[in-house]
Amino acid sequence: MPKNRGQGGVSSDVKKDESYTGQLKQFAVDSQRFMDKCEKPNKDEYMKILTACSIGFVVMGLIGYFIKLIFIPINNIILGTNGATT
Repeated sequence: MPKNRGQGGVSSDVKKDESYTGQLKQFAVDSQRFMDKCEKPNKDEYMKILTACSIGFVVMGLIGYFIKLIFIPINNIILGTNGATT
């Protein structure tokens, strides 16, 4: 008598698909709930965020500039590139 080998795999695949679609539906419901709770920032909150980001950009730029400013002469000393190539 032949054994039914394919039936177990089909039902487990269907369960996996149902589980996957259930997870997607739950994610969509959770996402919609999150978006319903969100609100736009008012002008004061927006200005605080804008100020903090601007200060961060300036500080990171200054740090990068000073690191570059310090390491250019050090690199020239180490490599000995002073312009005399004869």
